[in-house]
Amino acid sequence: MSDLSILFPGQGSQEPAMGRDLAEKWSEAMDMWKFAESESGIALREIYWEGNAADMAKTDALQPALTVVNLSLWQYLKDSLKPAATAGHSLGEFASLGASGVLSVEDTIKAVSLRGKLMSQVANADHGMAAVLKLAQSDVEEAVEFGASETGKQLRIANYNSPAQYVISGEKAALDAAGTVIKEKKGRAIALPVSGAFHSPLIQEAADEFASYLKKLHWNSPAFPVYFNATASTESNPEEIKKIMCSQMTSSVRWIEIIASQYAAGMHSFFELGPKGVLTKLLAANLKGQDYEGKGIGSLEQADALK
Repeated sequence: MSDLSILFPGQGSQEPAMGRDLAEKWSEAMDMWKFAESESGIALREIYWEGNAADMAKTDALQPALTVVNLSLWQYLKDSLKPAATAGHSLGEFASLGASGVLSVEDTIKAVSLRGKLMSQVANADHGMAAVLKLAQSDVEEAVEFGASETGKQLRIANYNSPAQYVISGEKAALDAAGTVIKEKKGRAIALPVSGAFHSPLIQEAADEFASYLKKLHWNSPAFPVYFNATASTESNPEEIKKIMCSQMTSSVRWIEIIASQYAAGMHSFFELGPKGVLTKLLAANLKGQDYEGKGIGSLEQADALK
């Protein structure tokens, strides 16, 4: 039995020239870029192969572009990999759906193109997100509770990334109030360069429109288990998967639980398919003291080493 989990990164993992080396060698990857450009209406290759950091961070472009990078690496390597399961972080969850066959590659790219567009339209100067570092979960929960109760505004933990890294999402007044508690507890709160309060009920209107679209797609049983952000567990029934994904945009990312559950299920090797290796670095905090292999595969050279 395989002990391999395939991980797919999400927003924040973009980097210059990502996916270019593979696309210029392998026509199937280039075709994915062209299809994503057609679906999104954005010159993605121009932005990510020749553009600047500000343009690369724009949600409407980033979501289809990063998904193409993630999925093209999977398609290139799938005959060489025999995963026991997969998981994707936030946006990366859609690459997991494409890799496992829950959605076709085409429907996956269509979905993330719309998701990026909708999330880019929820821009609100009064909403934001912040990474919280160097605090235990109970301290982060206390800060969030204080921020919400002190201001009467919405605030929640959006990402449970590792025992030393969380992301909070909500209205800025509540974020600022929570920040005072975080500082008192000797933690760090770092504002993220995003336009909205993602993974929170504050983007429910966009989530409802996206759910209406997802319901029209054809959903399949996964070829291998997918661990879902909203539940931190697997699901094989296509109708249930559809329901989970219809709530994904406003649900928290339960990454700590996902990695712990996969490890407990016997997955001790983790290959991250995508640029930058963010999830590979998080493994060190999530599996501290455990015996595991973590490898980031974000370039053609690294992919070819596995073939």
